[in-house]
Amino acid sequence: MVRDGIIYVLVPSALAMVAFILGYWPVGILLGVLAAFMAFFFRDPRREPPADKDVIVSPADGRVTRVQRVDQQSDDSPTLVSIFLSPFDVHINRAPIAGEITRVAYMKGKFLIATDESASVVNEQNSLTIEGEKITVVCKQIAGILARRIVCWKHAGEQVALGERFGLIKFSSRTDIVMPANVTVSVKKGDRVKGGTSIIGRIR
Repeated sequence: MVRDGIIYVLVPSALAMVAFILGYWPVGILLGVLAAFMAFFFRDPRREPPADKDVIVSPADGRVTRVQRVDQQSDDSPTLVSIFLSPFDVHINRAPIAGEITRVAYMKGKFLIATDESASVVNEQNSLTIEGEKITVVCKQIAGILARRIVCWKHAGEQVALGERFGLIKFSSRTDIVMPANVTVSVKKGDRVKGGTSIIGRIR
């Protein structure tokens, strides 16, 4: 379990124990179920990224909701891939490429449902620019209607390995990645992906 989730498990667990001691069994059971869900939500499974250096991996677990050029009138436009994370998905974010984090930018905003097309512009979000040997990508952690806390463990100037954990979004949310035109995208809308292991693109 990721360290940021410990408090969310300990508090309902402690309250459940108090409820059981006082004889409030229904309350204790509900709190126990809540603690179990929090432990499930904040799980941090081990992932083994691909060995191929020319691939881009998914920055999050979830369902692909959008694959489109940023400028649909240009063949040289970067491609945006959006991934929706439900409360049942792993919410750890992972580096889609290896490289240096050259910029981290946090922006306050709204909490529209994460699948809304305007969420990537108006919702609260944290954007990381990662510069690799061959390409530079931008990865956005975007809060959703339930997500109220974006966590980023990395700072500008730090190096990340392919698939390395860099943060999480608490509860349902969305992760966007913008890839340059020389990347062949290998996912489509509706696909399920896993952070750090699913290949979503390949450098040409």
